[in-house]
Amino acid sequence: MRLRKRFVGFIVTIQLILFLTHFLIYETWIFSPTGSRVLWIELVLGFLSISFVAASLLAFRYTNAVLRAFYRAAAIWLGLVSFLFVASVSSWIILGAARLLGLNPNFHGMVEVMFGAAIAAGLYGVFNASWTRITRATVRLANLPVAWRGRRAALISDVHLGHVRNGGFLRRMVAKILNEAPDAIFIAGDLYDGTAIDAGRAAEPLSRLRAPHGVYFVAGNHEQFGDDSKYLHAIAAAGVRVLSNEKVEVDGLQIVGVPYRNAAPVGHFASVLRALRLDRDRASILLTHAPDHPEIAEAAGVSLQLSGHTHLGQFIPWSWMARRIYRQFVYGLSRIGKMQVFTSSGAGTWGPPLRLGSNPEIVMLEFE
Repeated sequence: MRLRKRFVGFIVTIQLILFLTHFLIYETWIFSPTGSRVLWIELVLGFLSISFVAASLLAFRYTNAVLRAFYRAAAIWLGLVSFLFVASVSSWIILGAARLLGLNPNFHGMVEVMFGAAIAAGLYGVFNASWTRITRATVRLANLPVAWRGRRAALISDVHLGHVRNGGFLRRMVAKILNEAPDAIFIAGDLYDGTAIDAGRAAEPLSRLRAPHGVYFVAGNHEQFGDDSKYLHAIAAAGVRVLSNEKVEVDGLQIVGVPYRNAAPVGHFASVLRALRLDRDRASILLTHAPDHPEIAEAAGVSLQLSGHTHLGQFIPWSWMARRIYRQFVYGLSRIGKMQVFTSSGAGTWGPPLRLGSNPEIVMLEFE
């Protein structure tokens, strides 16, 4: 009962924020000395203000072509609203500054320009989110087994299969990975979005993944909103090794996987890593979804942590917030003590299928 009340409270809060955001955008657009109202705009924005919450609630229970189209449209609009909100706030700031300087600018003309730029930026973000890059990085690890020197591994995370991305998207990602011919493949969680989906059918393209030294998966937070068994069974059935608080050794390299649910609590994460008894004199790779507690992994003797989760914020202004939260671990290769961390921006998107200030990627790591 308490959990349900918290969920309802969360939904109400989000909906209120969206309503107020749309109200600001509307008031910015119609602002004039006469203050005339435009009924049709009010009705359209009123519907759009509730569209994403409504689509999301339906998406967690149902899946069909009509709902997927509705969810995708609502998600794109949510992204555009973020840019329109920034444009609205910027317009009022410029107007205020101009008035202080004794100027009287054409406010509506300025708003038209700002809103046009916001929509253009959003549409580019939609295009950019569908353009997956190959990112290359070289990682030097102490005590790396001779057999692993020069080998390459693919890292992919945050595909978010659901109502926006589906099996067709995953097939394209698999083809890109196979074209690189990696020696090992790591999938760092959030393969699924958590919405209603035929998990087995969506994961079927994974059965084509082949790498001489294995394909490994660790669960992310979106697989673990509830019971993750249907997702893990589907991934395992496609021939991928699911790591859950496990260590495997491949040609002398220790490969460890800790799912999100076990890595999020600091104390539990530390106890899981202690129980795995890593050999500090040999190189190791930790696959865990989020770069939340790299200091715990470093203290356990991990050589390299591979994560995703942050999406690099996906688009401005959220990318600025992501950088404040995760600091140097928000994206790319970084170091803490003796351990290195590579955080991928992910291949897919959550919520709005937009990326601006971040790029979708598959990471190719070469070990030295």
